[in-house]
Amino acid sequence: MAPATPVRRLSAGRASIWNAPSMPSFPPTFSAEIVAQPIQSQFEAFLDEHRDALDRCLDGLTEEQARRSLVASRTTLLGLVKHATFVEKVWFDEAVTGRSRAEIGIPERSEDSFLLDDGDTIAGVRRAYRDARDASRRATSTRGLDDILTGHRRGPLPLRWVYLHVLRELAQHCGHADILREQILDG
Repeated sequence: MAPATPVRRLSAGRASIWNAPSMPSFPPTFSAEIVAQPIQSQFEAFLDEHRDALDRCLDGLTEEQARRSLVASRTTLLGLVKHATFVEKVWFDEAVTGRSRAEIGIPERSEDSFLLDDGDTIAGVRRAYRDARDASRRATSTRGLDDILTGHRRGPLPLRWVYLHVLRELAQHCGHADILREQILDG
């Protein structure tokens, strides 16, 4: 007997990663077009998929919901997207150009990048994130995976490692965002 398809029950209006009882809905990176691309294009597609998912975590929320603190840490949905802007600038500006964090206009410490100012809004944080993502794409558009980025304080690192690290960060934060959003919408 075949195992049952997992079913995740959600409140009305919520999308599930499972389209029970049929097959799971696959992300765009499962497409044959992406699978056939060179590895660098695949990395970039996975990064963009996670960038877009994190951006969408703010869809349909009020300013209060986006700022709502539901855990002991500084993590909020708006703070996650603001932190993702910091991540983009650290790894695709600082690491590529060698400019200091002060020159770039970002906090010295990662944990401070989650802090929200009174003037932070969904529209403003999203705009900053989208601008940072666009700048990241431009910064890496002429580089190969084996190119060494020398500007990060950790020391020289190949672009391939940076892509993997940023993908790991974005995947973790997409998971955090999914849980926080579920708490907000079901709460």
